Amino acid sequence: MEMQIRPLYGRVLEGKDNFGYNAAIGEYGDLVEAGVVDPAKVTRTALQSAASIAGLILTTDAAVAEAPKDEKPMQSATPELEY
Repeated sequence: MEMQIRPLYGRVLEGKDNFGYNAAIGEYGDLVEAGVVDPAKVTRTALQSAASIAGLILTTDAAVAEAPKDEKPMQSATPELEY
């Protein structure tokens, strides 16, 4: 079943307070009355985990780098001449 999000989103914005789209049954209505509840602890934990992973990715990107190479200047084919 493929859904288009934009039409759903627009209709949900027109509704009040607990109005939304119940994807399990494919109907609009009061989500609290329908028993669709999003526990605050689950949402908070998901957000904290996402922030933690994002921070880890950002710091890992900065920590993983090539070590600088000790490049010696290239020697010339002819020795330096003294004047």
